[in-house]
Amino acid sequence: MISALDLFKIGIGPSSSHTVGPMIAARRFVEELRIDRLGEKATRLTIELFGSLAWTGMGHGTDTALMLGLCGYEPSTIDPDRVPAIIVRIQQTEQISINPQH
Repeated sequence: MISALDLFKIGIGPSSSHTVGPMIAARRFVEELRIDRLGEKATRLTIELFGSLAWTGMGHGTDTALMLGLCGYEPSTIDPDRVPAIIVRIQQTEQISINPQH
């Protein structure tokens, strides 16, 4: 038997196809930086998107999902009500903390 959660993933919108994958990828990227201890040396990060993520990403929330993923949030556990405040903080400070010390 297959459950609905096997078929559908929980995530932020408006387009989960443009948010869930990028958010998970960004979070995994930061985890790899931590494992390799490269996050301590990073001073700047550039993300380049391709295909539909590049063409419609901002309109579908990809930018928000990437910022949240880089901060360590997961699509299935983030409180959607907290997202606007997190994004405002990032935009005001122009900084994303990829680990507690950096």
